[in-house]
Amino acid sequence: MKAARSSRYGTGIPVLAGGALLLASAIATPSGAQQAPAQPLVPPLIAQACAGCHGQAGAGNGSVPKIAGYGRDLFVAQWAAFRNKERPATIMDRVARGYTDAEVAQLADYFSKLKK
Repeated sequence: MKAARSSRYGTGIPVLAGGALLLASAIATPSGAQQAPAQPLVPPLIAQACAGCHGQAGAGNGSVPKIAGYGRDLFVAQWAAFRNKERPATIMDRVARGYTDAEVAQLADYFSKLKK
């Protein structure tokens, strides 16, 4: 029977696991001297549907209004008005009915944080 060979590093698993934990903790907790870079505003997937009419990042497109920088509460209220057919629209009254309240809130959060 052969004796198991030992390595001065062992199996490597504890070393790898320890290294991964050390790396994760360094990434998760930046030091006081370092400042985490600003995170880019990532659009929710559902916001891509808005770009067809409202332009990239809600910049507006001809007669279609700009929605970038639109106040969150106003966005939600306007959406409800479209959904309830209380505001005239060419297509938004139909589009608005296809989104849940949670999705509307997500869109409102996203567009309200964009620069005007």
